[in-house]
Amino acid sequence: MIFGRHPAYPQRVNVARQELASNTSRGLSRCSPWRAGRMRTIWSESPHVQPVISTPSQTSDVISTHFENVRRVLAEVQVHAVQRLVDVFREARDRGAFIYIAGNGGSSSTASHWVNDLGKATKRSGCRPLKVMCLSDNMSWFSALSNDEGYERAFSGQLENFATQGDVLTCISASGNSPNLVRAVELARRQKLTTAALLGFDGGALRGLVDEPVCVETEKGKYELVEDVHSAICHAVTRCLVADRPGLN
Repeated sequence: MIFGRHPAYPQRVNVARQELASNTSRGLSRCSPWRAGRMRTIWSESPHVQPVISTPSQTSDVISTHFENVRRVLAEVQVHAVQRLVDVFREARDRGAFIYIAGNGGSSSTASHWVNDLGKATKRSGCRPLKVMCLSDNMSWFSALSNDEGYERAFSGQLENFATQGDVLTCISASGNSPNLVRAVELARRQKLTTAALLGFDGGALRGLVDEPVCVETEKGKYELVEDVHSAICHAVTRCLVADRPGLN
């Protein structure tokens, strides 16, 4: 399909604007005179309330550019760094150690998704299970530690209860500078855990702290690229561990 501006496009835009103005006027007629006047002032001073209309070709360009950027950044990931992470997880599985995964914001969702895949997709009757836990999932404990002891304690406070020598802590962070992740890695190192991280940008503080960093290098602020590639890395690691189990696809 070739995208282009429909001949009736300008007319449709005007109709949409007229309908918006009409609906706004009807809504204001139900308000008190003071409130209606105040809302008219706010709307007249707020350019962001105007309709934002993108053409199909503009939308297509944004999508294509994002896809191309993801392909470019993914191609630059160091495969041997991901392989080392797979080996760390394999060794933890084989000795019955726990793997703890943690992240903030969007990386928290990635951590939770990854734990689900690692725990369920690799399970097979008669084989040693992969013991994996997401430190971002228990919001009651997470918020209690954050509220009572400070946000930087949200992960390390949980590790104090669980972690033993030989376990693995894996952090997911685009910036690599989240204080609660840095604090968790510092605790993990003191307790002789193996530490790893999926990072972005220049790797931040965590790049030099963890044993096995995997850095998705982009310019700072490109969170969407880092998070997309982090997800691909998580799936690749999971596929390697699934392939270890006969009969699993």
